[in-house]
Amino acid sequence: MRSLRVLVLMHTDLVPKLMPKTVSIPGIETQGVLEEAQRLETPWTTEYDVLYHLAKMGHQVRPLGIYSDLTKIRKAIEDFKPHLVYNLLEEFDGESVFDSHVVSHLELLRTPYTGCNPRGLMIARDKSLAKKILTYHRIKTPKFQVFPKNKKNTKPKLLKSMNFPLIVKCLDEDASLGLSKASVVHNEEKLFERIQFIHRKIEVDAIVEEFISGREFYIGIFGNYKLELLPVWEVFYDKSERPDKEFYSRSAKWNEKYRQRKGIQSGKAKLSPELERKVQTIAKKTYKALGLNGYARIDVRMDEQENIYIIEANPNPNIAIDDEFAESALHPGKKKRTYHEVLQKILNLALKWREA
Repeated sequence: MRSLRVLVLMHTDLVPKLMPKTVSIPGIETQGVLEEAQRLETPWTTEYDVLYHLAKMGHQVRPLGIYSDLTKIRKAIEDFKPHLVYNLLEEFDGESVFDSHVVSHLELLRTPYTGCNPRGLMIARDKSLAKKILTYHRIKTPKFQVFPKNKKNTKPKLLKSMNFPLIVKCLDEDASLGLSKASVVHNEEKLFERIQFIHRKIEVDAIVEEFISGREFYIGIFGNYKLELLPVWEVFYDKSERPDKEFYSRSAKWNEKYRQRKGIQSGKAKLSPELERKVQTIAKKTYKALGLNGYARIDVRMDEQENIYIIEANPNPNIAIDDEFAESALHPGKKKRTYHEVLQKILNLALKWREA
């Protein structure tokens, strides 16, 4: 493994403040010991993991915090001359939908980058567009309807084909933004209350989907053309009376007290080999239909009749060492690998995509 110069893009507020003295990264303070608790209590856990481990692997690493100035990227590339950019940026100028434009900028600069291409990012970000493409390819996804926030002087009207219960989400945000128990509604009054909440509080369009009761799975995928599917991962709700009614809300992801109360944990799904192949095959078709590359996580739900529904696709998912994608990649299955090997595979895919 040769040493690479890697420029790591991230939000300006997520540049880690500390690193252990065992690595030296420009612009980041070091101290003798950095406790695991310190790492977990920060908002920059993923950024820390990527920077720290890339440096430990022998790569020359430089973090670059970005908010709204593209010229910083060009200057850093001219000065540092990286072999590639590791893209951890999920928004630009406060807008999540601009993340694909930053990747387009990297392409114009002829600089290899990790993760998904701009078209795939744009399509996956727009849940409505992604669902239309999946429907065209005969891949099951819940029935849905979009409610734009700027449509004035028109009373919202629910399509007759939509059946309660419904779940109300942000059209183009991720990380479960705006998702809570109140997101699942059982009548029109609560439905329009929640739509108004999304419009006014988060200031984005809302998408309404039929809620699929059942189990929730995540399928990690590596690859540009030839794909590698990771073990199917499942979220378990061990203390919930109705785990089939649960879903990965913001509290379920980030609120430790809520997670303990519901007994939330994740691990390899308990599926028959045939059913696991079925879930993976549908995830693979989704990855290809949406034009993704690099690495992604496909979120699905399965009802009691074992019907598989694609909920959404997440290119460039969270890659922290203790997040679902990395955990499934590190699972001792057919390919036992280390976290360093996971990161190196992502780098290699970036360089190969550039060559292709």
